[in-house]
Amino acid sequence: RWLIFRNRLPNPNTMATPNNATTKSAVGPFYDGLHVNYVTTLGDKLDSPTSYEGAVTEHLRMSGVYWSLAALSLLRDPKEVDELMGLTSSPGERPAIIDWVFACYDARTGGFGGNCSGTVDAPCPHDGHLLYTLSALQILAMADALDDERLDKEAIVKFVAGLQNDDGSFSGDEWGEIDTRFSYCALSCLALLGRLPLPKWASDQEAKTVDENAIIDIHKAVEYIISCRNFDGGFGCVPGAESHAGQVFCCIGALSIAHSLHLLNEHPANDADLLTWWLAERQCDSGGLNGRPEKQADVCYSWWILSALSIMGRVSWINTSKLGQFILNCQDDDDGGIADRPQDMPDVYHTFFGLCGLSLIGHLEKIGDKEGRKYPEVDPVFALPTVVVQKLGLRAQVISEDGGKVEDRLKTHAVLNGSGAQ
Repeated sequence: RWLIFRNRLPNPNTMATPNNATTKSAVGPFYDGLHVNYVTTLGDKLDSPTSYEGAVTEHLRMSGVYWSLAALSLLRDPKEVDELMGLTSSPGERPAIIDWVFACYDARTGGFGGNCSGTVDAPCPHDGHLLYTLSALQILAMADALDDERLDKEAIVKFVAGLQNDDGSFSGDEWGEIDTRFSYCALSCLALLGRLPLPKWASDQEAKTVDENAIIDIHKAVEYIISCRNFDGGFGCVPGAESHAGQVFCCIGALSIAHSLHLLNEHPANDADLLTWWLAERQCDSGGLNGRPEKQADVCYSWWILSALSIMGRVSWINTSKLGQFILNCQDDDDGGIADRPQDMPDVYHTFFGLCGLSLIGHLEKIGDKEGRKYPEVDPVFALPTVVVQKLGLRAQVISEDGGKVEDRLKTHAVLNGSGAQ
């Protein structure tokens, strides 16, 4: 079946409309001030006892705080983010964000929960989970607080390692759900903590060490991810599951962190171009991207798909001008924020991923040039501002564009040639 599908692939060099469209700028206003106000006032709104949104998202507040901080970090410099959000210190009654993060630490499991009891000195009532552990570490990374003495790195590493299963997959927590999302979270957590072992094929230039006494089996982890590849080139949450754009990012991101992108072209069924075409087909008439066939476009896939395309050096396979306009059309011109699609209510999840999309296609930079402002860039592997990734010395792997070109934001990573071969 995959051979039939693969024969439908056009030559990317003849895809004139998408490739030519990348040179155009998105049309429409960008509500910078409204977006900043939306993010900085969201916490008080969610904390209101009458907030329905606050009640139904209480369990995932850690990720919500990460989305808020990361969104603002693409609009303002680190000092302004700290002052606006109270990241490392807070002049008011609310504790500093990093103090709240440590209050969400679950000492029983060694991971972070999605929220805390509301006080910084009470036990965390939420079980540790990989999703929230990664969000917590990403917040601490943006706060330059990964060396805070309160961070028990060894306990967190043990927590992450203990969730790897015999087949190389990872469970999200002690209750056993398996998903390729958790593979990405696990590898990203270990990379942020400086404890990620790299596989035997990683060169000395790509890794400081290839640890033979590693805390996890990186080879099995990579093999499991590849086993989730489908005939259409996409990836699912488990082997045999439907291809989904969100899972594609998790798998491509994990392979990037593990310096294993060459496996995309290990044998005929694993073809980076086949995957790229599946991702390119996610673009709808509106210009937006969907997560799987026959679904509506949604702003969040501006991140899930563009990040994977950026890692593989293939952003030019989609019409970035139309995508940029779609994202701008999803802005709320009254209160700020970005929604999943035009005329819907904004939320911080889509606000962050919409800004990521504008960053990855270069439109945020063009908007900044027009308005005399330099916007920070997002790293497509770690979902953090590039300045944070560079400061931490995080080095993943990416594939160059045809001709060997690599985006400036990716030049700190190890680079494979455009075919994905080593």
